Amino acid sequence: MKTLQLMLAIAAGALLMACGSGEKGGGETAQKSQADKLAERLKDGKGIGEIKTVTLTDPLEESMVKSGKAIYEMKCSACHKLTDQRVVGPGWQGITNKRKPEWIMNMVTNVDVMLDKDPTAQALLEECLTRMPNQNVSVGDARDILEYMRQNDMEKAGSKDGAVSM
Repeated sequence: MKTLQLMLAIAAGALLMACGSGEKGGGETAQKSQADKLAERLKDGKGIGEIKTVTLTDPLEESMVKSGKAIYEMKCSACHKLTDQRVVGPGWQGITNKRKPEWIMNMVTNVDVMLDKDPTAQALLEECLTRMPNQNVSVGDARDILEYMRQNDMEKAGSKDGAVSM
C-alpha cells in the first residue's frame, strides 16, 4: 500500500512538473502585455515612471522656480550646468525644448529604471559615461526643478516647452 501511495505521489509530482503551474502561458501573456505597455510609454516620449501628465504654468510659478533653483544648487549643479556645456552630465540649456516635461520628471524621480529601459536615457548614458545617481527627489521637488529648467530655457535659449507638442 505504501508503495502504491509513493508511486501515486511521484506520478502526481511528475504531472505537475510536466504541466507547469499554468503561469508560463499566463506569465508570457502578462509579460507581453507589460512589454506592450512599456513600448507605448516609450513611444509617447514621456519616459517610464509615475509621471503621466504635467500641467505647466504660464507665466512661470515664481515660488516653484525659487525652490527648483535651491534644489538644483544642492543636488544637481555639481554635474549639470545651466548652459549647454556637458560636465559630468549634459547641460540643461534647451532641455524643455528637447524633452517632454513628463520625461524630465521621470528621469529625475525614476532614474534607475529610466537608465535601464528608456532608449533616450540610455543614449545620454553612453554619451556621458556616468550613471546619474538617484538623488531621491520627490515628485513635488522634480516639478520645482522642471519649473526652474523652464525659466533657464527662457533666459538661455529664448524659448521653453518646445517639446510639449512633439
